[in-house]
Amino acid sequence: MTVSADQIKELREATSAGFLDCRKALEESNGDMEKAIAYLREKGLAKAAKRAGREASDGIVELYSHGDGRVGVMVEVNCETDFVARSDAFRELAHEIALQIAASSPLSVDEASVPEGLLAEERVIAEKQAKEEGKPEDVTKRIVEGRITKYLDEVVLLRQAYIRDDARSIQDLINAGVASLGENIIVRRFERWELGEHVDE
Repeated sequence: MTVSADQIKELREATSAGFLDCRKALEESNGDMEKAIAYLREKGLAKAAKRAGREASDGIVELYSHGDGRVGVMVEVNCETDFVARSDAFRELAHEIALQIAASSPLSVDEASVPEGLLAEERVIAEKQAKEEGKPEDVTKRIVEGRITKYLDEVVLLRQAYIRDDARSIQDLINAGVASLGENIIVRRFERWELGEHVDE
């Protein structure tokens, strides 16, 4: 089938994928936008997996201030080359990640960085609630695992729903960047400050 330039433009805006990838996705899905997006997501995941082992030591430290200086974010996003690090698309991706951190207050970049003590605490609370409700042991286990999954979706940056499109996660957003820019992309670390926060000494 023939794919119009407007369709390709719409798909590029929705996915950040390259022109040729968008055209192929639309051709493969007979012009169905939802199927084309799904096709690109799958392709992005495949590309991201291939590039995941590659060294990513270039990049940018993105700074973002929100609400007249009430919230500040600093995030390090890495890629493989200075060429990509200087590109508008990469800088826009880093900015979107900083916005996400400002809006959604994640605790860690990935699951491995979540303190085990916090997960243990969530498990105890979930078990206690299930027992108080008189749930059988096998049901209690499912409730606990469900609560832990929900907790990780809320506090892990890469698992959070993207603030501009809650059908996509931040990992999906990064995978789209990997697919369009052709390099491994890693969120290395971040800090988020909010005016009036107090840290226990």
